[in-house]
Amino acid sequence: MPSDHYFTPAPDNTLKLRQVTVQLGGQTRELTTANSVFSPDHIDTGTQVLLNSAPTPPPGGDFLDLGCGWGPISLHLALASPRATIWAVDVNERALDLVRLNAEKLGLTNVTAVLPEQVPTHVTFRTIWSNPPIRVGKTELHTMLRTWLPRLEPGSDAWLVVQRNLGSDSLQRWLDGDLPDEFSTSRHTISKGFRVLRVDRKG
Repeated sequence: MPSDHYFTPAPDNTLKLRQVTVQLGGQTRELTTANSVFSPDHIDTGTQVLLNSAPTPPPGGDFLDLGCGWGPISLHLALASPRATIWAVDVNERALDLVRLNAEKLGLTNVTAVLPEQVPTHVTFRTIWSNPPIRVGKTELHTMLRTWLPRLEPGSDAWLVVQRNLGSDSLQRWLDGDLPDEFSTSRHTISKGFRVLRVDRKG
């Protein structure tokens, strides 16, 4: 297995850019990915399930793409809601560079690709979308979700896609038991071995 993973902060292997053709915003797009990022050859199945099943995002506000990779969720949100500010957050600096490159390719000026600690603490989110990095381990995953989901604005929701055989059902139970009482978690979609979970924060 390679020493650099998609959750490696600064991959030290040689950068190898590649071009991929994807469907985003109802059009065919030519985008750039690279080695040592998640799913460099295409939009992975889980992310595609999320993009196909989650509702149209709000027209504006601050949105969070948690664990953005090379940017398919962020780009989708930016195209759908041009008045929103999309915070594309990842620990992998190579991935963040690709998000910036791809946003520039598409003429998008509403995507901000940053490390987690670079998101201002006062920012709260109108929606959160994520294909969370399950393979970082349960402890790290739970810490991540405890950190970011409480930053949902009241009356807002988050959309998480998780593979069933990687623990989507147990994650749903954990979210229901761990988050404060104003949060509720439900299963929105089942498709291609994935679950899309909706986390609502009461208004």
